[in-house]
Amino acid sequence: MRKILIIGAGRSSSSLIQYLLKKSDEENLQLIIGDLSLESAQNKTLNHPNASAISFDVLDESRRKEAIQKADIVISMLPAHLHIEVARDCIAYKKNMVTASYISDAMHGLDVLAKENNLIFMNEIGLDPGIDHMSAMKVINEIKAKGGKMLLFESFCGGLVAPESDTNLWNYKFTWAPRNVVLAGQGGAAKFIQEGTYKYIPHCNLFRRTEFLEVEGYGKFEAYSNRDSLKYLDVYGLNDVLTLYRGTIRRVGFSKAWNMFVQLGMTDDSYIMEDSSTMSYRQFVNSFLPYHPTDSVEIKMRLILKIDQDDSMWDKLLELDLFNPNKEVGLKNATPAQILEKILTESWTLQPEDKDMIVMYHKFGYELNGKKEQIDSKMVCIGEDQKYTAMAKTVGLPVAMATLLILNGKIKTPGVQLPIKEEVYLPILKELEEYGVVFKEVNVPYLGYNPD
Repeated sequence: MRKILIIGAGRSSSSLIQYLLKKSDEENLQLIIGDLSLESAQNKTLNHPNASAISFDVLDESRRKEAIQKADIVISMLPAHLHIEVARDCIAYKKNMVTASYISDAMHGLDVLAKENNLIFMNEIGLDPGIDHMSAMKVINEIKAKGGKMLLFESFCGGLVAPESDTNLWNYKFTWAPRNVVLAGQGGAAKFIQEGTYKYIPHCNLFRRTEFLEVEGYGKFEAYSNRDSLKYLDVYGLNDVLTLYRGTIRRVGFSKAWNMFVQLGMTDDSYIMEDSSTMSYRQFVNSFLPYHPTDSVEIKMRLILKIDQDDSMWDKLLELDLFNPNKEVGLKNATPAQILEKILTESWTLQPEDKDMIVMYHKFGYELNGKKEQIDSKMVCIGEDQKYTAMAKTVGLPVAMATLLILNGKIKTPGVQLPIKEEVYLPILKELEEYGVVFKEVNVPYLGYNPD
């Protein structure tokens, strides 16, 4: 049997493993699922005869090399910074490799060796990055094939709570890594190009510069800018485009409310707060407010944020129980961002009956035969339950499909790459439709700047 080594049995691997197990008899597959937690790996086998679990520590060099050497192809679902050790062994033992993570500089440095050994190292083949690349390149290439000239490309994606599970004032719950949400937009200004002019938004202003979107059947959304949209000028072959912008989707009102935390400094991860383990939630909030001999924490908070007591922003803060003097942070040597994450996790964790939702939205503006036109492409995916979430489906299924295409010789181009070639995105996008991941493309009036 053809052996697929899957390293990492976290939440994102459930749909990936389920897909490959369903295909395992007809495709002659044996899955070896490795995780630091043997129990987690065993749970993911679903007691299927074509799956086995192993305890796998990526830092255990001898065990890692042994497992990779026995495999026909390797899927790494580890945190991004751990892929490189796996990748080097895949070079040594001439194994193809698939990951959902962004291509790091270290991974890119293996491109020449991968090509010399005729190996495929497919990266960025999850949701975002992944499905965003594939769905964008499909339409961009179709426009170019007709002789169209790209003028505008905007791309938005968000992991949200499904409407039936939307039960708090923030219209948001954590569907992925909470830490990434708390630290969103940090590490440099957001960069994009708009009507031929480079634009920059520093973190302090990021959540007050939003764009509004409408998705039929799901209402209005907003989006704030991702950190660096400019790198996609080369990736998507859009060097002459006038507008290129990528953003993160939230429900309307979230960004304005989140900006309160940014302005107070609660999302800062650069320093440790003293006595954080015994600090109460109320003391945490008060740490960012000026001293006053008589004003309460609530009054000081409203004054510094300039919000009225009957403002919906205030209701959002109250809902989080931020002013509770009896709840302890309970984290030693914690940063403000870590404490905020802990507080939010109590309110924003998906409950067992909750479902998540993925929303993706692309805008393609182009000129064809002297006329400016636009295509809007939208996709909404709702999770089944807490195991087979929309996030697990949209991350894991493309990984599994690419793995099978590589094994079967349908993807042939060697090297360290992302899924922007037709041999990759055409069959995967088509198969994803069978699993409810469907893009609806509609022609709309061109909305870019038109001096005429």
